[in-house]
This record gives sequence, C-alpha cells and structure tokens, in this order.
Amino acid sequence: MGILAGIGVLLPFPFYYLLWTYPQSWVNLCGKGRDPSKVMALVSHFIKLIQFVSLFSVSSFSWPPPLYFWPLFAFGQFLNFRSFYRVYQLLGESGTYYGVRFGKNIPWVREFPFGFIKDPQYVGSIMSLVACLSWVPFQYILLWSLGYLFMIHIESTEHVTTRAKPLS
Repeated sequence: MGILAGIGVLLPFPFYYLLWTYPQSWVNLCGKGRDPSKVMALVSHFIKLIQFVSLFSVSSFSWPPPLYFWPLFAFGQFLNFRSFYRVYQLLGESGTYYGVRFGKNIPWVREFPFGFIKDPQYVGSIMSLVACLSWVPFQYILLWSLGYLFMIHIESTEHVTTRAKPLS
C-alpha cells in the first residue's frame, strides 16, 4: 500500500506541471467550446480526491492531537482558504485554474495574503500537512510538500510567450 499511497499523493503534480508547461496542448485537447479552466477544475477535484484517499490510507488517528497541530493547521487553513476562495470569488474558475496560461486575461489579486506571502495557498497547505505529522508518516508529508515546492518553482517561471492561444 505504501508505493500506491506515494503515487496517489504525488498524482496531481505531473498533471499541474503538464498544464503549466504545455497549456496549448490542454486547450487543444479540451477543444472548441469547452473552457479549459473548467475541465482542469473537474479533473483536479477528482485527482485531489485520490490524493486524500491515498493519504488517509496510511494515516492513523489519535486524539487529542499535539499542541503544535492547532496553530499550524488553523493558520495553514486560513491561508489556504483565504487565498483560494478569495481568488475564486474575485476571478472565478478561470482565475483559480490556470486561466492566464490558457490565454485568458486575468487580473492580479493583491489583497492579503497576496503581496504579503509568496504563494499563500501552497504555504498554507504545507503548514496544514506538517500539522498532521502525528497522524501521517513523515515520508508522505514530505512527498506532498515537495510537490508543492516543485509547483512553486515551476509556476514562478511563467512567461507571456508560453501562454496558450484560445481556440476560436
């Protein structure tokens, strides 16, 4: 079960990497009349479910959690939800799911936590994962966190010339 769980934990990152690196291929695959951000969101939700099931399959829960759990998890989730849902609220699905890479004009969000913390959703997610160390074996937390660090690096290299052209 350990190798399958590891694969499940890492599953989203090759998908995100491919979409970020080859956005035109994704736009073409989605085809005319289908929003590539919407399709990405649907696939991402399914992959995220596999990721969580994989993590839960190797977890062992005990109560109460250690004291470090509460501040790490609470602040991590605050950053995660504040960044994800605020962007979703302001920019919709396209602003949340690589719309800028798929050739859409998406404005930047500069409200807190953006502009204060680089990649707040990833930072918050990593904090939440670390909070769960008493329940989840270290190697799975490390794998998932390395996936986020990898995506922070990949997404920091975005260049306008590599964006997809929308199908018309």
